[in-house]
Amino acid sequence: MVGLISDTHGVLRDEAIAALKGADIILHAGDIDIPDVLDGLRTVAPLVAVRGNMDFGRLRSELPESDVVEAADHLIYMIHEIDRIDLDPAAADISAVVYGHSHRPRIEKRQGVLFINPGSAGPRRFSYPVTVARVIIRDGQLKAEIVDVDTQTILKKL
Repeated sequence: MVGLISDTHGVLRDEAIAALKGADIILHAGDIDIPDVLDGLRTVAPLVAVRGNMDFGRLRSELPESDVVEAADHLIYMIHEIDRIDLDPAAADISAVVYGHSHRPRIEKRQGVLFINPGSAGPRRFSYPVTVARVIIRDGQLKAEIVDVDTQTILKKL
């Protein structure tokens, strides 16, 4: 399982950690704000992170704007702001794109590519739920789900 988290803004909730337990890898799609969040996630699973527009100092200099991760023979492209994507995922043989920024959890398919925004797992903002996402890879197929961390319930699957 691939755990997805974004927009923690300096807060790492115990409920978010619980929702990501069992992950083989965690991908953080930016707006981390403080390095301690990454340290906490590393206690759960190996971690790959990209920087967001609110990541400054060490985070800005050490984290890439985008990255590609391989999981079970699938390529997953990570970026914080989806409008800054610099490639055609379908043409690049990308299976999934993980992004953040809007704080809105979302799962959709575009041209056969899974696009996932895990929402915001940090301070509650607007009227959106506090969420993370999970990608399950089984029989070569990717399935995604959005998890409300407060209730540990699945809000959406695709």
